[in-house]
Amino acid sequence: MPKKKTEDVIEESSIKEGEATTAKASKKATSKTSKKDDSSEAAKDSDLKTPKTAAKLEEEGDIAADYLEALLDIADLDGDIDIDVENGRAALAIVGGKLSHLVGRDGEVLDSIQELTRLAVQTSTGDRSRLMLDIDNFRANRRTELTALAKEMAEEAKTTGGSIKLKPMNAFERKIIHDTIQDLGLTSESDGEDPNRFVVIYPA
Repeated sequence: MPKKKTEDVIEESSIKEGEATTAKASKKATSKTSKKDDSSEAAKDSDLKTPKTAAKLEEEGDIAADYLEALLDIADLDGDIDIDVENGRAALAIVGGKLSHLVGRDGEVLDSIQELTRLAVQTSTGDRSRLMLDIDNFRANRRTELTALAKEMAEEAKTTGGSIKLKPMNAFERKIIHDTIQDLGLTSESDGEDPNRFVVIYPA
């Protein structure tokens, strides 16, 4: 029996998880809001009234790991799955093997797999999950790159006294920029609408 392509597996998973979970309509964000919109997915997490316990997060991690392991088996891919709890959410990482095609350009495939995994956890537990998934160290490497970029642009903003506009980024990337800029004592805001939403860094 011929093995399915990774793209087919992801598409089939999308259909199954979509049928299992009712999609909710969402309102478009305004053209310009503060960095809070990108901080820990604040707008999306407003319904999480109390933090989840460590045991609950560990349960989410186990469910997510089972889902990802099955996905890897179907696609006939090798990889080890690491489970952890970071910043109040389950964190999983798939390492080893040839996994770059599961990341995709700018992490697009990774983002899709992460959402599918969150839906799998929600279907099992009944609670919405905020788990984070990394594959082939893409997010870890990206965090290092963006932190360095934020520091460089912060220095430029202080030197020139003007605002600095960065290229469009996803929510994960914008949050890294915002957090770094805040640590440096400057301010930043997100502007525009997805997928062209970007960060503006101010000198003070």
